[in-house]
Amino acid sequence: MKNQLAITLGQSSSAGVKADNEDFHGANIPQDAAELENKGITIAIADGMSGSDGGKEASELSVKQFLTDYYSTPESWTVKHAVNRIMSALNSMLYSQGQKRYSSSKGLVTTFSAIVLKSQTAHLFHVGDSRLYRLRGNDFVQLSNDHRIWISHDREYLSRALGIDSHLEIDYRRTPIQVGDLYFLSTDGIHDFLSNAQLKDYLRTHHDHPQKASEVILDAALANKSDDNATCQVIRIDAISEANKEEYYEKLTNLPFPPDLKAGDVIDGLKIIRALNATSRSQVYLAEDIFYDDIRDEVKEMVIKTPSVNFEDDPSYIDLFLHEEWVAKRLNSPHLIKVRKINRPRNFLYTVVQYIHGQTLAHWMQENPKATVTQVRSSLGQIARGLRCMHRMEMIHQDIKPDNIIIDKNNTLIVIDFGSTKVAGLAEIKSVIEHNAIMGTANYAAPEYFKGHSGSNRSDIYSLGVLAYEMFTGKLPYGEISTERAAKKKFTYTSAREYNLLVPDWVDLAIRKAVHPNPDKRYHLLSEFITDISKPNNSLLSSNKSEPLIERNPIAFWKTIALIELVMIIFALIIIYR
Repeated sequence: MKNQLAITLGQSSSAGVKADNEDFHGANIPQDAAELENKGITIAIADGMSGSDGGKEASELSVKQFLTDYYSTPESWTVKHAVNRIMSALNSMLYSQGQKRYSSSKGLVTTFSAIVLKSQTAHLFHVGDSRLYRLRGNDFVQLSNDHRIWISHDREYLSRALGIDSHLEIDYRRTPIQVGDLYFLSTDGIHDFLSNAQLKDYLRTHHDHPQKASEVILDAALANKSDDNATCQVIRIDAISEANKEEYYEKLTNLPFPPDLKAGDVIDGLKIIRALNATSRSQVYLAEDIFYDDIRDEVKEMVIKTPSVNFEDDPSYIDLFLHEEWVAKRLNSPHLIKVRKINRPRNFLYTVVQYIHGQTLAHWMQENPKATVTQVRSSLGQIARGLRCMHRMEMIHQDIKPDNIIIDKNNTLIVIDFGSTKVAGLAEIKSVIEHNAIMGTANYAAPEYFKGHSGSNRSDIYSLGVLAYEMFTGKLPYGEISTERAAKKKFTYTSAREYNLLVPDWVDLAIRKAVHPNPDKRYHLLSEFITDISKPNNSLLSSNKSEPLIERNPIAFWKTIALIELVMIIFALIIIYR
């Protein structure tokens, strides 16, 4: 389907003049096309610190575990997030084991440098004094900084390395890749004994033969009297991931759209019971699996969502339709709707999710126009648990609203509809289909979306804050919002107490912060918001008192001004008539 990412790799290593080789290196080039696209290629090099007791073990363990663990991280994670998590875990393990086994901070210590090639980007990670370089045409540049501190002209020590301290600071950078690029990784037994000009000359001479280049560079370093272990890796970019439109569209349209369905119709062994909802974009049906007659009804029942024939020739629409199921399959929370697995080949394009006996939050709010603090707190807590599951997977829902929350018969709140969900890891993959910025319903969408900015977890917090406000008051904090005019709208908060005096001041302040138009002034984490609607936040109360009345409650300010003016007019009239 794509011109897939491809490299040629050369690697060489030698103990040199030392008895043991404490360097270690490796690479992982996935054979599975999907894994290659979603996770990419990994290359790593490590140099066990010569003064440490377990340097050799540390370098080998770090490279091997990194090359294995990276492919076990969720596909929804960005490369940076995944590698930072792995390297931090490696550092903690090396540091604690070094302390236990060697009673020293120099027990299991190693430098570590890695490249992850994904789609059309090189992600570089580095700690220590191994090095990363790139040769592009005639341009040879060092992409990493040595973490060394020099005590004198001939004495230095590592200021950063894996396992040297409980805290780890990792250098990260990303750069676009081009066909023909050479990436070069080396330990100090190489680059301390060859100049950049020499390295560049060897790499240019043997550009077409990376393995030969690595061998020649290794031999040259040893010939220059390298007194350390010597290891290097040469990676030539042979092809980058470029989607083929025709093949991509063919894959998207591999399955035909289902025909119009009605009660009693059977599709792939799923019998339609009745229609649940229909819009211009999709149809939703209640169905049951006819192959499972001997199980209880709630297990047999499921929801089928079919695409609208109006979009049969729209690849962007089909891509988003499939995206929703991709997201749901990777989430696991009692507060997020689940995909139902059908272990049979599909003959049509549709998605299948669990059927939830219950009502939407929108319907509940109609029956309970002014919820109590306890009801709102309980509802938001459950929704937040579902959203936290998504945020841990680097997913942003982007369409939290009352119609997308279902309350089941056990009073469990469940978030549905992942059609607008932003997935950080997928955003790193270059696609032939470029979607416009996805956002949810205007009344609940954070203001940054209307300005063309991307969403974050704070955008979901904004939507949750709007939900809280509406549950208390039956109204929206900024009134009705139209998508067309939202970019120019002035977002002025109206206190929830204007409509419901039973809302405590401290709860109103928490909601106000959650729905602040500026994402930098909102809560950073869902847990902070949930905590502040559970008990008063004294710092929030104090900061609010210091704000001018016109900012913290503009309606009350202007009402006060109007009242003062009225009193002055009456007073003036009394004087005149006297």
